[in-house]
Amino acid sequence: MSEPGNKIVYVLLFLILLSFRLTGQERLTQIVRGEIVDNILGSPLPGANILLVNSEPPLGTAADENGRFSISGVPVGRQRFKISFIGYQTLILDNIMVTSGKEVVLKVELAESITAVDGVEIVADYQKDQPLNSMALVSARSFTVEETNKYAGSYGDPARMAANYAGVVSSRDNRNDIIIRGNSPMGLQYRIDGIEVSNPNHYSAQGTTGGPVTLLNTNLLSNSDFLTGAVPAEFGNALSGVFDLKMRNGNNLKREYWAQLGWNGLEFGLEGPFSKKSQPSYLAAYRYSFVHVLYKLGINLPEVAAYQDLSFKLSFPTRKAGTFNLIGIGGASSIQIKDSDKDQRIGHFQPMVKI
Repeated sequence: MSEPGNKIVYVLLFLILLSFRLTGQERLTQIVRGEIVDNILGSPLPGANILLVNSEPPLGTAADENGRFSISGVPVGRQRFKISFIGYQTLILDNIMVTSGKEVVLKVELAESITAVDGVEIVADYQKDQPLNSMALVSARSFTVEETNKYAGSYGDPARMAANYAGVVSSRDNRNDIIIRGNSPMGLQYRIDGIEVSNPNHYSAQGTTGGPVTLLNTNLLSNSDFLTGAVPAEFGNALSGVFDLKMRNGNNLKREYWAQLGWNGLEFGLEGPFSKKSQPSYLAAYRYSFVHVLYKLGINLPEVAAYQDLSFKLSFPTRKAGTFNLIGIGGASSIQIKDSDKDQRIGHFQPMVKI
C-alpha cells in the first residue's frame, strides 16, 4: 500500500477511536422545538404542555404566548412525547427520531375535547307574580326595578308602570294618578321601607296621590309589591291600592358613581362603604330638572319647570342588634307661568290654537 493510502487509513482509524471514546464518556443530546396549535383554527395554544415520556428526571416544557416551545437535552434515538392542554384531547407522538446532527422541529395540532354532560335544570324559587309580603294573599304582585324602565310610557315611574296592569288605568296623561278598579286615585297609599308617604311626586296638589314628575328614584329601589285590593291590616289608610316600596342597600365593598340624563332630569348618584374595613354603607342620588338646565343655558321656553330632589339610604348592620337603616327622600319644585307672555288684545277676540 502506498504511503498516501496509509495516511488515509490512519486518519479513519483515529476518527473511529475518537468517536468510541466520546460515546463512552458522554451521552449525545439534541434540541426538540416547534409549536402547538389548534387543528381547525390554526391559532396558537399558549400554556400547552409537552413532556418527554419515560425520562428520568422528567423533561418537558410549556408553550409560550405564541404557542412555541423548546426542549434541550433530549437524548438521541427514537423518543415519545406527550402533549396536553385544557379543553383539548391529549396527543401522543411516537417514534420521533432524534439525531445529534440536526434539531427536531415539530408542529403539533391538538383537537378540541368535546364532552357530553347531562342537562342542567335551573329552578327559580322566586315567582314574580307572588308578592314579597306574605300577608298579602290576593290581588297583589311584586315588580322589579327593570320593569319600571321597560314598560311603555313608564318613564322610570312605578305608578305609570302600574297603569299597564289589569284593573288599573291612568286618570290623565300628564300626571301619574292611577285609578284602581274604579276607585278614586286618592285611595292609593305609598310606603317606603314601611314608612307611609302621602304623595312622593313633584307639583302635587292637596288631597291627591299623584303628580307630573315622581320623586321616587328607581336606581335606589329594590323589588317591591303592588297591591290592588284586599290589602293586609297593616295598610290601614289604603282604600284602593298600595305601593309597598323597598330601598336597596348600597354596595358595602366598593365605591361606585353614576350619572344619567332622562325624562326625570339630570341625575348624579354614589354608593359604597364608609370604610373598606367596615360593613356600613351609603346610597344617595340627586336629580335636577333638565328643562331648567336648558333655561339656564339661555334657551327660551314658554314654561320652565324647576325641580330637584335628593334620596338616600344609610345602612348600619350590627352583630347582635340587627341592622339600623336611615332613609330620606325630599325635593323642591316651582314653575313660572307669566300672564304677560300670553297674547292679550282689547276690543276683539283672538283665538289661539296650539298644536
